[in-house]
Parts: sequence; structure tokens; C-alpha cells
Amino acid sequence: MTDRIHKVLENWHQIMTGGASEGLRELLSPDCAFWSPVVHTPQQGRDITFLYLGAASQVFGTDFRYVRQIIQADSAMLEFECSIEGIHINGVDIIQVENGQITDFKVMVRPLKAVHKVHERMMSMLETMAPPASA
Repeated sequence: MTDRIHKVLENWHQIMTGGASEGLRELLSPDCAFWSPVVHTPQQGRDITFLYLGAASQVFGTDFRYVRQIIQADSAMLEFECSIEGIHINGVDIIQVENGQITDFKVMVRPLKAVHKVHERMMSMLETMAPPASA
């Protein structure tokens, strides 16, 4: 089982350092749940998780880096740091894996002013990514 989590994390790190979401959709389980630091309920499904993670990879910017990881048989906690507009951000990604795919992705961010900045930037990014409303 630990080989699966390591393979998923290797793919995840390649996606994050590459700046593109190629391969991300396949990494996510169809029933994946995404827990955002700025949305109060879990977002359910591969498509919405893909949308949020794609937006987040652009919001967190070029100095995003993982500084520590704790790995168990089917889950991992990845601590990250970055800055947005001069605000230092510290957070964690908590990832649950089953059958070689991410089934649960939870993001926690601190301090509070970073949460507000992430919310502002994520909403702006998601607005540009959302499909136009049908007439």
C-alpha cells in the first residue's frame, strides 16, 4: 500500500512543480472530496476538485514549496509555504489515497490574513475559469 501513496505523491509533486494540470484529472478519484480553507462544505467529485486544485496552483504562485511531509500507508500531510502580495502563507495539504487515486484532499492555511487573501484570489481565479452561463 505504501508504494501507491508514494507513486501518487511523486505524480502530485510533478504536477505542482510543472505548473500544469496535465495528469491531475487521472490522479483524482471520480468521488474525490475537496476541502477548501475558504469554502465551508466539502466539494464533491473529480471535476470540482480538479477546478479548485487547478485554480490553487495558479493562486499560490511561483514561490510555492513543500517543506515537510508525513506519509502513512494511505495518507499524507504535506506542509507548504509561499507568499502572496507580501503575505507569508503556511499551510498543509492532507491527502487520502485509495487504489492509486486521491479520494480526499484537504487544505488548511494560516494566518487569518492569508486565508482572506487566498479567498480573494481563488474567487477571482474561479470566476475566470467558470464556463459562461447559457442564455
